Amino acid sequence: MNALQLTQPQHPLQLVEVERPQVTPDTIIVKVHTCGVCHTDLHVVDGELPHPTLPLIPGHEVVGTVVEVGAEVNQHRIGERVGVGWLHQADLTCAYCTEGHENLCEAARWTGYTANGGYAEYVRVPAPFAYPIPDVFTDVEAAPLLCAGVVGYRSIKVSDLQHGERLGIYGFGASGHIVIQVARYWGCEVYVFTRSAEHKALAHELGAVWVGSAHDQPPQPLDRAIIFAPAGWIVPLALAHLRKGGTLCINAIHMSDIPAMPYELLWHERTIRTVANATRADALEFLPLAAQIPVQVATQTFDFRQANQVLERVRQSQINGAAVLQF
Repeated sequence: MNALQLTQPQHPLQLVEVERPQVTPDTIIVKVHTCGVCHTDLHVVDGELPHPTLPLIPGHEVVGTVVEVGAEVNQHRIGERVGVGWLHQADLTCAYCTEGHENLCEAARWTGYTANGGYAEYVRVPAPFAYPIPDVFTDVEAAPLLCAGVVGYRSIKVSDLQHGERLGIYGFGASGHIVIQVARYWGCEVYVFTRSAEHKALAHELGAVWVGSAHDQPPQPLDRAIIFAPAGWIVPLALAHLRKGGTLCINAIHMSDIPAMPYELLWHERTIRTVANATRADALEFLPLAAQIPVQVATQTFDFRQANQVLERVRQSQINGAAVLQF
């Protein structure tokens, strides 16, 4: 099969021909239709995440059709359309997994990082970690939902956002433009902090009550805030925008250092929480919710052989919404 392979961090992906993955008793083989390009892919390619399994096929926002089913698999069938996200596998037996925190499992593997992902014609997936895609979404629309959507949804949960509250979103890329739609569906006022003129326009279009930059003071104190930009300098600014008892959620697998800041920004029972990956339950909750809203996914599509150029555009914040590779 054709695949885009990372052989060394900080080097371009190489278009190669590799052996198609073989089905095993507890896995399925998915023929890839689309794969979203996530900022985490950029962290992997740039060497900002340690110890990738090399050579590696990146990509963890995969939508495709099941073409082979292992002998022990009973939850999927040939011809079914499924999605594959960042969590490739967990042991499902450790204390984290049995408590519903598969995202923290020490034995977890990650699609497109420690296991081959979706920048290829086929991908092998442990059966419990593939999810049905609601019919309302096309393959292109569904791809960003598998990470930008699911991990964004987990950020909402971790932030403790309640219906009708005021939410701040810092960084308005693939996740931000999905999260605002969930928050608006819940009757929340959303305040967006972003630099890009295109992102500001999209935020207004999706119902933000106020749009500015991270240095700007919003007109109202925020109940909750989520940082999607991997920039530690935003943390003290976001804390200063929170009400007493508010929660700041950081959705970043890699982030620049947080600068020294006065304790008074954190005082009054403000909370900082981080999001680490997502669970199967997050995906199984979010995908039907996204269909119910229904979430409108802003995408820019590219041939999968353009992945290196697309990653550069992600690096330069030149994608409005989400980038999706098509096969």
